[in-house]
Amino acid sequence: MLETDSYHCPYCGERVETTVDISAGDQVYIEDCQVCCKPVVMILQVHDDEWMLDVRREDDA
Repeated sequence: MLETDSYHCPYCGERVETTVDISAGDQVYIEDCQVCCKPVVMILQVHDDEWMLDVRREDDA
């Protein structure tokens, strides 16, 4: 199941919209910021119908 969320890039601070696939459960992956192109670590936690997306700089992960 695909969901849309937005976050503030930990590098440039811009608000970025992304799509996450919650059907795969908990995930950690890297996605480049659509504004500054720096690598953002995406941490997706899924608990039944609830989910949370956390983002970090690659050098903080």
